[in-house]
Amino acid sequence: MLSLNDVFLTYSNGNTSVQALAGVNLKIEKGKSYAIIGPSGCGKTSLIFLMAGLIAPTQGEVFLHEMKVVKPHRGTALILQEYGLLPWKTVWENAALGLKLRKVPEQEIADILGQVFEELELTECIDRYPNQLSGGQKQRVALARALSLQPEILLMDEPLSALDALTRENLQEVILRLIKKHRITSVLVTHSIEEAVYLGQEIIILSARPGKISAIVANTEQGTEGYRHKMSFYAKCTEVRGLLEVHCQSDDRLLQKQ
Repeated sequence: MLSLNDVFLTYSNGNTSVQALAGVNLKIEKGKSYAIIGPSGCGKTSLIFLMAGLIAPTQGEVFLHEMKVVKPHRGTALILQEYGLLPWKTVWENAALGLKLRKVPEQEIADILGQVFEELELTECIDRYPNQLSGGQKQRVALARALSLQPEILLMDEPLSALDALTRENLQEVILRLIKKHRITSVLVTHSIEEAVYLGQEIIILSARPGKISAIVANTEQGTEGYRHKMSFYAKCTEVRGLLEVHCQSDDRLLQKQ
């Protein structure tokens, strides 16, 4: 569905040139869920932005349905860490923004959002403003805006990182239920090993900057009932943690030599 072919990304930081990603080759299959994890500054967000068509690679190519990605695609939805809600608009208006930009008729917007709001338990918040919402409710509104677009692929850049542990686990359940129900291909960037294991059928481990794919871990039990409480869940977390430690340590030694 989505592929990155020998992708490099370099950007300027003042007078300095920074290589964010180097030689990334990745294939995202339709209907599967992926989690990307790695040390801070390894290019995880840059990778998501490349997939979304918001930035272009310095070298290499990104394809969606065998078409080169040169701009954002209508079938792609992106959820950011900071929610991206407009403070002067109500919950309903924020959730409807993408549909309005696509000039969807008002009645169709009402039909789509009515169903999405019910799924996300947001009906009682329709007329509130973002400053009247909890962090979990704000993230549900961001989810509602993304899901209202009926995306083929959902890209998420650390959407739950600012939430407390219980709210975070609750929203992980919500995301898992929705991507399974609507059969949405999803790619999640996270710093949390447990979150990566809970939500990713495949866990993509990036090295320290410049980010390269160090390992891809198959997670065949992801999505099974009660997975969070199984010994296999903790074993998979341990496996991912071990791979992260190995690759981060080797990269740190390389940097020290340089």
